[in-house]
Amino acid sequence: MTLIQGNFKVIKAAPDGDSVRFYPNNPLLWDKRVRPNRAGGAQLRLDSIDSLETHFQTRGGLGTQHQPLELAHSAASELLKFLGFKKITRGNNEVITAAEPEAVPGYILTRFADVYGRSVAFAFKGNPDAEDGSDVYLDKALIKKSVNYHMLNKGLAYPTFYSKLYPDIRKELAIAAEKARKENKGVWALDKTNQGFILAELTTITDDVVILPKLFRRLLGYLAINDGSVELDGFDDYLKSLDDRIIILPKGHVTGFDFVVKVTGQNIQLTVQPEDLVFLEK
Repeated sequence: MTLIQGNFKVIKAAPDGDSVRFYPNNPLLWDKRVRPNRAGGAQLRLDSIDSLETHFQTRGGLGTQHQPLELAHSAASELLKFLGFKKITRGNNEVITAAEPEAVPGYILTRFADVYGRSVAFAFKGNPDAEDGSDVYLDKALIKKSVNYHMLNKGLAYPTFYSKLYPDIRKELAIAAEKARKENKGVWALDKTNQGFILAELTTITDDVVILPKLFRRLLGYLAINDGSVELDGFDDYLKSLDDRIIILPKGHVTGFDFVVKVTGQNIQLTVQPEDLVFLEK
């Protein structure tokens, strides 16, 4: 993977537990698909993890929504603390108005960008041993130094794997997630993803129930087109229309996300553990 050295900066941004802005020392090292701002900084999508949403913008009439905020804010705070920020002040809409220090040194390992122009990366604090722009082999020892691994280990992010992730790294991250779940850390103490829950109203998923963010976002998208109704009788067809393709491990079954989401009346649950799913990039 390509090592890019630089600084994490968060003022006038709204980082959560799986995304933060990074400014490289050499912006020419960005993948051509990354969309940097005029100062050369770009948003990172932290590979393999998905934290609770603090401010998700939905299409339709639902506006900006969030998941249970205590855990969502805990994830955002832990991410910034790990990277080296000492004090953060947030204003409206989760936007950071002040930070101490204003920037912290770090580096990322990356090799591609997502469809939104974000660099898909593993992020690290401090200064690297290798040179800026060099090719670095991401092994098990190095992955444990990443903020990605740290967030899974703390139970403050769900494992959400995509097919471009190296299998050996995926397994190491899955082990961390499984351990956090067994110890009831973070989200796992309240998680209802696989147990299932009754969707009674919008606030069920924004304030009450802790679930996999991918499922949360799909539910919000469905509710946004249904004029305030929370009836789930059309949710299966909605998921099929999105065509989120997945691989179910360890069988290697390639299918759609709808195949692992079970809806019975207003009860909804994921039938496979999150770390046993691999999403195919669009």
